[in-house]
Amino acid sequence: MIPTDDPDCWLLCPAHRWIYDKLRMAESQGLQAGPHGVPPPAYPVFSKPIINLRGMGTGSRIIATATEMAHFTSPGHMWMPLLSGAHISTDCAVEDGRIAWSRHATGTPWNDGMFRYWTVHAAANPALEERLAAWTLRHMRGYSGMMNFETIGGDIIEAHLRFADQWCDLYGDGWAEALVRLYAEGHWSFADRNRVDGFSVPLFARHGAGFKHPPAGLQAAVRAMPHISSLQITFHEDKPMAQHAMPPGGFRLAVVNATSLSAAQAARRRLATAWDPALIINQD
Repeated sequence: MIPTDDPDCWLLCPAHRWIYDKLRMAESQGLQAGPHGVPPPAYPVFSKPIINLRGMGTGSRIIATATEMAHFTSPGHMWMPLLSGAHISTDCAVEDGRIAWSRHATGTPWNDGMFRYWTVHAAANPALEERLAAWTLRHMRGYSGMMNFETIGGDIIEAHLRFADQWCDLYGDGWAEALVRLYAEGHWSFADRNRVDGFSVPLFARHGAGFKHPPAGLQAAVRAMPHISSLQITFHEDKPMAQHAMPPGGFRLAVVNATSLSAAQAARRRLATAWDPALIINQD
């Protein structure tokens, strides 16, 4: 069993599911934090649900004053410092609490919770890797498997008992086989050679419409374009659109992964022809 979604991780890893408690995660790093109802010592603060297995930043906001806090106080929510610095997603392979491999990605933000694209970096980040390694050794003994960390300025804001499945095809040949060995045998073995930067480019449409998947022929043509690693259609036709977890700014139709940003953007434009142009949000 290799989980790729947080509810599955919660069920499969009961001894370590506590990492989904964001209040406990903040306290494990010495960050000031508390549940709504306990006043912060200063403002602004960042507010979010203590546990959110749905993702997509649901229910999160900046609270700038005590008056705003009184208005937005919600059961099951917490506050923590409003952090600054690079916002990085890091996938890690963990053996009994020891990080054996990692890869970092950063998003280029757009608006209303959307990103223009993500860059999966070939380069290491030694300072961040050292901080994550120390935290993992201290708190994750007994766990072997993948983890994903979201950090801002080196502080962990979220942790997951899984990897970011959106762009893992950009990690190189043999990575999926190493993933299977990690879960089957408990150890990590991956010849991580010839890294290159990768790019994960989403296609967004306006909320409120119903959507069908693009024709299979168009999907195949997009996947066959130069430098394209994968095409992912990110919604279910048979599920009400409102039940998909999406950012406020738009409904994500698809993601294109590639080793060239311009190639990914060209593939996105070609894929967008499957839908009414009036519904597509221009991202170029």
